Amino acid sequence: MQQLAYKAYGEVTSRTANNGQIEYALFDEITQALKSVDQDEMPSPAVWGDAIDRNLKLWQILATDLMSDANQLDPNLKRNLVALSESVRRISYNVLSRKAEIAELVEINEIIMQGLAGNVPSPASVAAE
Repeated sequence: MQQLAYKAYGEVTSRTANNGQIEYALFDEITQALKSVDQDEMPSPAVWGDAIDRNLKLWQILATDLMSDANQLDPNLKRNLVALSESVRRISYNVLSRKAEIAELVEINEIIMQGLAGNVPSPASVAAE
């Protein structure tokens, strides 16, 4: 039964969204959860931990995909994204131990979402910041 569901989901997805749109939607959903927890003065530990865990899992899946030979991204971009996934892991553990803020994870995800949406800043505008 699950195979049929996955097959149907895959067929619908291939007709309605490309991989970038799916990745964007996942980043957006998880980033919104992180923001919600960050804005809540007293988030429940379960909700707080779940938001961070989901973000970690997203980045782990991304890193695994990036290391696959089937991934067609530029090798330099792949290396940079794998290194970024390692930074997300470290920051996440620091957030869990209250040594860093969730806002750092939100900022990273939002930058990735901009790239997925095609809104990549020019090198000159980044240097000006």
